Amino acid sequence: MTEAIAVAIWQGLTGWMGFGLVIGLGTVLFGLKRLTAAEVPVRVRLLILPGLAALWPVVLLRLAGVRAPEDRA
Repeated sequence: MTEAIAVAIWQGLTGWMGFGLVIGLGTVLFGLKRLTAAEVPVRVRLLILPGLAALWPVVLLRLAGVRAPEDRA
């Protein structure tokens, strides 16, 4: 692997997680009320933040109202 490829991979991962962190923080602070009716404690919000950051495309789809076929029943 050349250095240019390694840098490109690193920058891609950094961008993915950077954008994910922004989406995750926004979801933890403002969007959880839209995803669940239950009150979510601060400890739980901190625990789910890494998962929200890593899976930000799924989180955005869920916030937009898109549901999986098995969830529509």
